[in-house]
Amino acid sequence: MIDLRSDTVTKPSAAMLEAMMNAEVGDDVFGEDPSINKLQEKAAAMFNMEAALFCPSGTMTNQIALTTHVQSMEEIIVEKDSHIYQYEGGGIFHNTRASVKLVDGINGKMTAAQVVAAINPDDIHKPISKLVSLENTTNRGGGGTYSLSELQEISKICKEKELILHLDGARVFNAFIKEGYGPSDLGPIFDSISICLSKGLGCPVGSLLLGSKAFIRKSLRVRKVFGGGMRQAGFLAAAGIYALDNNIERLRDDHQLAMQFKDILNELSYVSNVVPVQTNIVIFNLKENIDPFKFLDYLSEAGVKAVSFGGQAIRFVTHMDFKEDMIKEVKKVLESFNP
Repeated sequence: MIDLRSDTVTKPSAAMLEAMMNAEVGDDVFGEDPSINKLQEKAAAMFNMEAALFCPSGTMTNQIALTTHVQSMEEIIVEKDSHIYQYEGGGIFHNTRASVKLVDGINGKMTAAQVVAAINPDDIHKPISKLVSLENTTNRGGGGTYSLSELQEISKICKEKELILHLDGARVFNAFIKEGYGPSDLGPIFDSISICLSKGLGCPVGSLLLGSKAFIRKSLRVRKVFGGGMRQAGFLAAAGIYALDNNIERLRDDHQLAMQFKDILNELSYVSNVVPVQTNIVIFNLKENIDPFKFLDYLSEAGVKAVSFGGQAIRFVTHMDFKEDMIKEVKKVLESFNP
């Protein structure tokens, strides 16, 4: 079975498993797991930030950040297709009781001008604009990326307006490969950053929240309330250390394979359009006469897994367990589909 549903489906490599099995561990709730401490220190230094917090998932790191930063009668400004709004179970309201201002961006991205327009005036009839959250890369936007100048422009506005700026960087390493900037460029831009280790970097589980020492201290308390305190989780942290050391540059391979999919899909008569491919996410729309669920059933029966992305949209995601020889097999399956 060729699995293109997500880059979360990867299995640890033999080298990663060896690093995990050899990990030195302790009780992290007591702050005594050396592998977790090493991972947190390593990630914070990479991103030019003071501290980091290891958590089970990117949803948890995002929700911890929002809960720490924002409270009721305040408002979060976010693009309408963002993960924190679309795919985190209504956690924004459940955890913060805050309001949400949705911005209609392009491919999941907001412009600086849109951020300015979304800020509420000092009016008792409206919630207080408190935080701006960006997603880089954009999931529903087809892996779209922000340039460094775009991020800096939005950061400048947030500083001028005294707004907190958070990054959902679940796939931010893909953005680094695409745009050419690096982790240390982001520390001065954002107040908090969430990064995932379990997507393109190939870890079995784990995400990190980064920020100031004071912010991470508060976040540690929220993580405890969320049930995110782990014990000898250094086995997982060791996978994260290995991934940061070895699996970033290989993301270029995923991007190249995604571009090959773009060319294949553009030649299919039953595909109406392909969302611009920038990183490892490929979203394409079937023509209106095609039932997307019958199409997915066909793919599954032919040994290919994919997901519906709403309406006529289908998503493929390339990853480290999807090899170049597999694209020929998927091409044959796609070309053999008879609407």
